[in-house]
Amino acid sequence: MTISLMAWAVLAIAVLAEIGGTLSLRAATGGSRWWYASVGACYVTAFTLLSVALAEGMPLGIAYGVWAASGVALTAVLGRLIFKEPLSPMMLLGIVMICGGVLLIEQGAAH
Repeated sequence: MTISLMAWAVLAIAVLAEIGGTLSLRAATGGSRWWYASVGACYVTAFTLLSVALAEGMPLGIAYGVWAASGVALTAVLGRLIFKEPLSPMMLLGIVMICGGVLLIEQGAAH
């Protein structure tokens, strides 16, 4: 089964929107309440685009796996860079393992 480039592109934008929402949520808890508007807008955008990726024919297991793994990995790294949150070697190993699991799901769906 081949997944269209359009589905992948929409999913990538959805992931970025979800990460934006999560980072905005973190910013809202430590600063201006106006960040909550960004949280809402980003999450609505993210879920809308996720549904578009599914409508384009991307299987749910792949879409959600990529969404979750990318979101966890990029949010952890950006949390470290932006908010100075911890990112230990154990956490990095966990990120690598999550990404490996998603790759296995992707490869399993191809067979």
